[in-house]
Amino acid sequence: MSSMSATPRLILSGITKRYPAVVANSDVSLTVMPGETHAVLGENGAGKSTLMKIIYGSVKPDQGSVTFNGKVAHIRNPQEARALGISMVFQHFSLFDTITVAENVWLGLDKHLSLAQVTQSINTKAAEYGLDIDPARPVHTLSVGEMQRVEIIRALLTNPRLLILDEPTSVLTPQAVEKLFVVLKKLASEGCSILYISHKLHEIRELCTACTVLRGGKVTGVCNPSQETNASLSRLMIGAEPPQLVHRALHAGAAVLRVHGLTLPREDQFGVDLDDVALEVRAGEVVGIAGVSGNGQKELLLALSGEDVRPPAGSICMGEVDVAGLHPGGRRALGLHFVPEERLGRGAVPTLGLAHNLLLTRDESISHPGFAGGWINLRKLQAQAADIIKRFNVKAGGPNAAAKSLSGGNLQKFIVGREIDAHPKLLIVSQPTWGVDVGAAAQIRGAILALRDAGCAVLVVSEELDELFEVSDRLHVIARGRLSPSVPVADATVEKIGVWMSGLWGAANAAEAAHA
Repeated sequence: MSSMSATPRLILSGITKRYPAVVANSDVSLTVMPGETHAVLGENGAGKSTLMKIIYGSVKPDQGSVTFNGKVAHIRNPQEARALGISMVFQHFSLFDTITVAENVWLGLDKHLSLAQVTQSINTKAAEYGLDIDPARPVHTLSVGEMQRVEIIRALLTNPRLLILDEPTSVLTPQAVEKLFVVLKKLASEGCSILYISHKLHEIRELCTACTVLRGGKVTGVCNPSQETNASLSRLMIGAEPPQLVHRALHAGAAVLRVHGLTLPREDQFGVDLDDVALEVRAGEVVGIAGVSGNGQKELLLALSGEDVRPPAGSICMGEVDVAGLHPGGRRALGLHFVPEERLGRGAVPTLGLAHNLLLTRDESISHPGFAGGWINLRKLQAQAADIIKRFNVKAGGPNAAAKSLSGGNLQKFIVGREIDAHPKLLIVSQPTWGVDVGAAAQIRGAILALRDAGCAVLVVSEELDELFEVSDRLHVIARGRLSPSVPVADATVEKIGVWMSGLWGAANAAEAAHA
């Protein structure tokens, strides 16, 4: 390793990338050595993803140079990057919905391999790294967490010399994260360099041996994260420590959402059957649902939001009203608002401006200043969007900025702000802080708690246990389409919830009772 480490694996010199509304990268320089796990840290919109895309050849810099293994590299596209030995796992996935997992992976590999060989390789890697996935499944049937697994396996199959990971653990369980870290540490010990983007500061401190901090597209610091604390890394990144959440005593009111006997067959062969799901969310409380991705979260959320109206009559009620057969618009009129995990395409129309995206979950049945006598008042709509941008600290080029022009975290803040601004009686949020920096995550979680304190019933579905423990009053676990009993957060532990994620809550409770 000593002779190999004399030549840096990657050198970025003076990288600058300008867009019409923003300078994403300004004179960025960075060096990564062989076998080094190098974090790139910064708040949402700091320029991290743009920099990674430049290295991977999917974005061309306006200025600056890239040197790879001692040679200046003009990387014109991802194919050339992969030929050099650079692989990337994107935060927003680059998968084709209409073809299978194996076919998606095959597209990025040596065409001398047959599809059968690629399928076998996927199964081998999946087993080796604990990333369970079926190569024959069409991508459109996968959950977000399962798509993440496909991206990671696809990158690992190229045997990279530089692996770029953009928020790789954002939808993985704690157990899966531990397995992934074993893999990454092994890759690094074999000389593979890793560029690692994450907003989870404890992960960076455990995994990374170097860190470059970006703020506003510029390098503002370089450090060894193992010698830093979460607080000091946060100060480097956002100039301050994130605000502490204020969790007031629970004063829950009447049940706003009641789910009883919800049994629902899957709509496609790769889905999950919901089996006798029972759930209650009261006014003034946050109920969390934990679980490994792909265990029925998608099916449950479609049923609760009204996108799936097949549930049996009486199985889903808001107050005393049976809403099982109501579409989303009818449920919104009763005060239900929903934040889906898919930001672009489902939570927001990519090409529409933020002001027009407000109209997606508003109509004249809801008090809305953008409507007047059936007409859209664009000026008032823009003013409302500008207010949400300001209150939720969204970095965007104004109320008319296209949704797709925002970083993932900033778009998430806007969508959450849009739904909170509608003054819901019931808010259902899926993956509220996926890919969001520590400051923005604290802000979103604080907004959820403020909504709860104002008397709203809140249901949070998340694969981040830390998040659920922070915001929830009670917790359920979903496994193979079944929902566990609820447990007060004060009585829950990570170990207990981890066991329940395997569907073993009955056995675990029996063992606890016997031990007592």
